[in-house]
Amino acid sequence: MEALTFPGTLDSLELIRKYVKEAAEKAGLQKKSTYRLCLAVDEIAANSVIHGYEEAGLQGALKVHAELDDASLKIILEDEGHAFDPRHAPPPDHKDLPIEERPIGGLGVYLTLKGVDEFQYERKGKWNRHIFNMRRASECSQS
Repeated sequence: MEALTFPGTLDSLELIRKYVKEAAEKAGLQKKSTYRLCLAVDEIAANSVIHGYEEAGLQGALKVHAELDDASLKIILEDEGHAFDPRHAPPPDHKDLPIEERPIGGLGVYLTLKGVDEFQYERKGKWNRHIFNMRRASECSQS
């Protein structure tokens, strides 16, 4: 699929969700996998906008690109915020508490990393690259 570039604003999140959902449908991902992928990309995109741009007083872009092969769908989300590798974020120590007792924050990144089959991060020049990989179901598992 064609790579798209959006302004690094919260208004762009819906367009990114639509792009990811279309890529997942094209890949034939099951509904549960599509939901998990959309949730993961949305969380990182929102964090990029809020923490990478708005809180830092910066403006920038979000790039999204889908790569599809026989085995998997890969979504690549890029932003120009300060370097941040979500894999190094501390795990939430409150995930076992009842929801009404949990402090706000930290759970989204945890769910992102657990929700996709593989997550990679790399810094390429001024760009953060978040790579979400979902395996496609084989024909045998779809029967």
